[in-house]
Amino acid sequence: MTQALTLTFNGAARTVTGSCHEFVFGKSRVLVDCGMFQGSRTLEGLNASPFAFNPRHVDAVVLTHAHIDHSGLLPRLAAEGFSGPIWCTQPTADLLEYMLADSGRIHEADTARRNRRRDRVGEEPFQPLYTEADALAAWGMCRPVELEEWFEPAPGFKVRLWNAGHILGSASAELEAGGTRVMCSGDLGPDNKAFHPDPEGPAGFDHVLCESTYGDRSREPVTIAARRKVLEAEIRGALERGGNLVIPSFALERTQELLLDIVELLRAKAIPPVPVFIDSPLASHATDVFKRHAAELEDLHGSCVFEHPQLHFVESVQESIRLNSVSGAIILAASGMCEGGRIRHHLLHNLYRREATVLFVGYQAAGTLGRVILDGAQRVRISGQDVHVRAAIRRIDSYSAHADQGELLDWIGARAPIHGSLFLVHGEEGALETMRRLAQARAPDATMVVPEIGETWELPAGAPARRTRTGRVELAAAINHDWQNAYADFVTSLKRDLSKIRDEQAREEALAKMRKVLDSYAAHRDGRRKHEAADASRER
Repeated sequence: MTQALTLTFNGAARTVTGSCHEFVFGKSRVLVDCGMFQGSRTLEGLNASPFAFNPRHVDAVVLTHAHIDHSGLLPRLAAEGFSGPIWCTQPTADLLEYMLADSGRIHEADTARRNRRRDRVGEEPFQPLYTEADALAAWGMCRPVELEEWFEPAPGFKVRLWNAGHILGSASAELEAGGTRVMCSGDLGPDNKAFHPDPEGPAGFDHVLCESTYGDRSREPVTIAARRKVLEAEIRGALERGGNLVIPSFALERTQELLLDIVELLRAKAIPPVPVFIDSPLASHATDVFKRHAAELEDLHGSCVFEHPQLHFVESVQESIRLNSVSGAIILAASGMCEGGRIRHHLLHNLYRREATVLFVGYQAAGTLGRVILDGAQRVRISGQDVHVRAAIRRIDSYSAHADQGELLDWIGARAPIHGSLFLVHGEEGALETMRRLAQARAPDATMVVPEIGETWELPAGAPARRTRTGRVELAAAINHDWQNAYADFVTSLKRDLSKIRDEQAREEALAKMRKVLDSYAAHRDGRRKHEAADASRER
C-alpha cells in the first residue's frame, strides 16, 4: 500500500496564532512552525498544554519566520526532547537569537512575579514555560538555507523556501513528499511593503495552506509616500494636543518601518525635530539585525536611517521610567497588542491624559488589551490599576505586514491550479468564512477546508484531502470566548456602578444578590457533577 502524506493542525486553525503544522510521511515527521498562542489569557493558557505529538519523534522544523506566534514554542520543544535541525533563512536565524531569548526572559520574570504574590505563600511554585537558556539552546539548532534552494529536512521530504514579503527573513514553505506537492504560505506581506519585494512562489500544487488574517478586510492601495503623509498628519495632530504620542509597536519589522518613515519626515522637515524614544531592548536588537542586512533591503537607498540623531534607543528600566516626566515626544514600545512589555507602563502614565495620543499601527487580536482600547473601552485595568481612557485613540491601517483580502486572493490565484484542497488558516471566524466564499472563485477546482485545531488530513496527490481525525472540540471555548476579559471589565466598572446607588442598604442588597447568583451557579455545577457520577456508576 502506498504511503500517504498526512497533515495535523496543532494551532492557527480558526484562530490567528499558534502556528504549528505537523506533516508525517512514513516514519518522518516535520513541523512547519512551532509558535505560541497569543491573545486572551485563556488562549495563551494553551501554550502550557502537552504537545499533541512526542517532541522526540520530530525529525525537523521548517520555520517560516521569527515572529513568536510562529517560533515561540521552539524552546519548549527542544527542552522536551526535540534534537533535530530548525531550517530557516539566515535573517530569521539572526533575529531568532534575540526573539527567543527575550521570550524566555519574559517567561522567567512573569513566573517569578506570580510566585511572589502574597496569596500564593506556601503553595507549589509555578515553573516558567521555558527559560532563556532553553531559548538559546533552540536558537543553536538553526540551520540557515537560501531562498529557492531545495533541502531534505527528513527522509522522504523535499522543501524549499520562497520570499513571503512579510518581515525580514520571512518565507513560504514548499514541500514534496510521496508525490504530493504542498505550499504553506506562512504570513504573507502586502504590496508596497517597505524593505521587501512582493511575495513569490511557483504554481500548480496538490494542496495549499493560505493565511487569512485579513481575509475580511480590503485596504485602499497606499504607496509608502502616501502612508508617510498619513503618519505626518497623526504626528502633527498629536503634538498640537500637547502630550506624548504613544505607539504600541511590534519590536520586529513594525518598529523599523515606523522609524524609516519618521526619519524621512524629519529629514524633509515635514514634522518638528521631536525626540523619538524606542523603549524596547528587543526592538533595539532587531534594528541591529536590520543594519546587518541593510544591503539586502529595499527603500534604504544606501543610508542608515536607524542612526538619526533624533532616535533614542532606551535600554534600562531606569531610562524607561524617566520617560514618565517627558511630554511632547514620540514613544514607541512593545508589545504591539499591549499584552506585556514596557508599553503597558506608558499606557498607565498616558491613557488618562486628555492631551496624550495612542496610535495603533498593527493588528489587535480579540481579547488583547489593545483590542479592548481600540474598541472604545472607557476604562481598562493595567497591572492591577483601573485607568480611565481620556487620551485620543487613533489608528493607521496602512502599516500592516499582512496581505489584505485582495492580495491574499491574488496569491491563491498565482498558485493555481490547485488539484486537491485549499486550507484556510491563521484567521478569526469572520475572516475565514469570507475568504472561503471568495477563494472558491480563484481556485474553482480546489476543495475549500477551514480546519479545526487537532484535525488530521490525508493529502493525496491530485485529489481532495481526506479528514482522518476530528478536531479538539474542547478548544473552541478557548478560541472564541474569554471569561477573564469579561471579568476585568466587570471588576473595573463595579465600584463606579455601586457608587451610583446612593443608599448604603441598597448597595449591600445588590452585593448580596450578586453573591447569591454566584452561589447558585456553584450549587448547580456540584449537582450536575454528582448526577453525572451517578449515571456513570449505573452504566458500570
